[in-house]
Parts: sequence; C-alpha cells; structure tokens
Amino acid sequence: MTARLALISDQHGNDVAFRAVVEDIARIGVEEIVCLGDVAQGGDEPAQTLDRLAALGCKTVLGNADAFLLEVPTDSNEEITERQLERREWTLSQLDASHLEQIRSFAPIVPREIGGVRMLFFHGSPRFYEDVLLPESDGEALEPFLGHDAALLAGGHTHLQWTRRIGDALYVNPGSVGLSWDRHTDPPVVRSLAEWALVTVQDGAVAVEFRQVPY
Repeated sequence: MTARLALISDQHGNDVAFRAVVEDIARIGVEEIVCLGDVAQGGDEPAQTLDRLAALGCKTVLGNADAFLLEVPTDSNEEITERQLERREWTLSQLDASHLEQIRSFAPIVPREIGGVRMLFFHGSPRFYEDVLLPESDGEALEPFLGHDAALLAGGHTHLQWTRRIGDALYVNPGSVGLSWDRHTDPPVVRSLAEWALVTVQDGAVAVEFRQVPY
C-alpha cells in the first residue's frame, strides 16, 4: 500500500504562492494534506489564503502568527515591533468573523496515522509553536522532539526545507509556501518560489521529496 501526503506551511497571506502549491499538489495527487500553520498574517491576501485553505478541508496546526492574530502575546520569545502590530490590525480589517473562527479551530498539534506510520504535526515543536529547530541544533534544542510515539515529526516555523533523524523519528520541515528566503544573500531576500514537501509512505517506509514551485 502506498499513501502520499502533502505538507504545507507558512503561507503568511500569500495566496498567489498558495495557489501555485495547490495546483502542484493536484497535478501530483495525494491522499491527504496537512498545514503546519502561520496561514494569514504578513501578506496582502489573508482572507483569500484562509478561504483557499478552508476549501482544501485539511487538518491545520496553530502557528505563532495565527495565535498573534487572535491575541497579542505578553510572553513571546521574539520582540513584537510596531510594524508587526500595524500589520496585524490591517490583517484583522481584511478578515470577518468566520475567518477568526477558522483560525480558532487550528490545533496545537495534530497526530495522525497514515499507511501504518504514526505521525505528529506541529508548528515550532510539539511543546510550543515558537520553538526553533535548525539543522545544526543539538542538546536541549532537541528535547521537545524526543519521546513521542511517532515515526514522522513535521514542523514549520523556520521557513527552511530540511530533514534529519531525531531519536527514532524522521523530522521534516516543508519550508514556506509564502515566504521562501534565499539565505545566501545578505540580507536574505524573498524568492518567488513556493515550497512544500511530498511524503510517501510505502510498506511502513517513509520517503520525502521537497518541492519548489515558481510563481
């Protein structure tokens, strides 16, 4: 038995990029889509992005930028700037009550079993949506990712496509749909590439393909 899963994350209100990814997913064909959060805040098309996500009917994780729209945090790991607050107010002005209810329906973590493989989906880590995991992370940074009854762990947040083993699990970050950064420039610039990941499960084995779609 073969099952294919699309992992999407961090649209950040960029519906043009999101549409390109949804079309790419449709061309390939998958059994399920999971969104890892940070859907609407930041870009110019928050309502359109949420509407497109709703049309997919997929499980969605609550990201830090999603929670920011619902309530300004007092204990964030990151400094909140006036520009971010102004952008938040503009984003909220574009949304209606149903959009906010949609965001409230996002789950902190989403456990699934696909093709006999247990999976756990989150934004930053299973512990907290602001936790940061990078390819070079080690020691205490790995602790929130250990000890889960899952063979696949998937999170977003850092806008970086990569994978590695953590304990007995495979960790996957699909990158960012709406804010894909070129980190080889100084300062980094946003690329016109929308990122997502295709996960294939066959006979209990998991394979990952990273996709980048121009838009």
